[in-house]
Amino acid sequence: MTAKTADLALAADMQQRGTLLLGLTEDQWFDRKGSRLGARQLGEVLVGFANADGGTIVIGLGDGRVEGINAAGAESWSGWQQAAMDFTMPTIPCETRFVECINHRGEQDRLLVVRIEASSVVHTTTDDTAFLRVGDETRKLRFDQRRELLADKGQAVYEATSLPNLSIEHFDTSLLDEYVQATGSSDVRRLLVARGLVAADGGVTVAAALLFAPTPQTWLPHAEVRIVRYRGRERGSGSRQQLLDDVRIDGPLPRQLEAARETVARLIPTRRALGREGRFRDVPIIPTDAWLEGLVNAVVHRSYSYGGDHIRFEIFDDRIEVHSPGRFPGLSDPVDPREVMRFARNPRIARVCAELRYGQELGEGIRRMFDEMRGAGLADPTYTQTSTSVQLTLSGFTVNVELEQQLKPRQKQLLGLLRAHDGLSTGDAVDASGWSRPVVLNDLGQLRELGLIEWLGRSRNDPWAYWRVRNPLG
Repeated sequence: MTAKTADLALAADMQQRGTLLLGLTEDQWFDRKGSRLGARQLGEVLVGFANADGGTIVIGLGDGRVEGINAAGAESWSGWQQAAMDFTMPTIPCETRFVECINHRGEQDRLLVVRIEASSVVHTTTDDTAFLRVGDETRKLRFDQRRELLADKGQAVYEATSLPNLSIEHFDTSLLDEYVQATGSSDVRRLLVARGLVAADGGVTVAAALLFAPTPQTWLPHAEVRIVRYRGRERGSGSRQQLLDDVRIDGPLPRQLEAARETVARLIPTRRALGREGRFRDVPIIPTDAWLEGLVNAVVHRSYSYGGDHIRFEIFDDRIEVHSPGRFPGLSDPVDPREVMRFARNPRIARVCAELRYGQELGEGIRRMFDEMRGAGLADPTYTQTSTSVQLTLSGFTVNVELEQQLKPRQKQLLGLLRAHDGLSTGDAVDASGWSRPVVLNDLGQLRELGLIEWLGRSRNDPWAYWRVRNPLG
């Protein structure tokens, strides 16, 4: 991951450092700027990183070459070092240091490295504008996005809470060794302190316990993944219960992800499909990369402050449903989740899992799910949100991908609800979506005109009438 190579590049010798940094991919935790960067512009980038997951900015890399900063002069150096104090509110704590390099002219030069930690409060520039780091971009937030960020920041504090009677000596040494190797570090304690997992006095956080304690469920009993396999398309109840398998997975989060991946791969049903080699073969009803991203996102970004609830990964003959405690971070209405303004509710957990190569950034992972589902000719993923949880549905329905891509985001979500419930009455569709009856009726009518759904009933006033998705194959 870039987080690993950024640390390694900065630790390289002067001859290689600039070239290695220039070759990195900019992402959620790394950005590079040219020597013509203004201090006010740097302030905006600092705000974006502090409001997201923290990260590293290297100044002196611009126009695809190692510029260095010596030619910029002392006034620019001072402006960059004072940018947080002069242009951010509240002032963002950050660390700056100069590192030696060789510039593109072959001369000895310097770069300025700025490190920013994820903040527990929302920062703005001095003109009261909020920014957020989203992938490799620094985006300006609208008022509603800023309001959501304020709410999520309050929850993000939880993973930094200290747990009593726990120390680094209690951690899984094999996991720590894997993490040290993944980051290229040589001092595990210093690494954990730098990532905000362990305090300088040795205090261990909730995030550290979830990631590295052999049994974090001792302190957080709800921190587990439950994988359930049902026969058919419904859960059933009582004597009609369709349960085939029920597996509960605990332990540290990296081990949970490994065990859950193996369990789902064993339980997921298959379908016949034409492979790239031109032959029909059995494939999972949902592409592996799609359901795996859904699993990783749930584990990394769920709200661990919600007690008494766990992640449920439910497998049916025709779909997968992933239920995750906590609302979608940074998004008030997940009608089009690809437009999510990424904010990690658990930035420390997210960074460690990324460095251990589990999943991708939240926004990127969601886009990847869409790409994988469409590539397999399946319906788009859909999200539904309650006041306390998020449900991801990955449907095994084969669809007309080109036609469905033309639908409005709300219509796609409504279509997903009909597929997940094998049909709904108008009233049930209103309840399931949370939208008004006129809005739902209008969307249902447009979907019927497109030939995607049909209405089944004996008369206009039939109380048992319902809407159903049409089979695209006729």
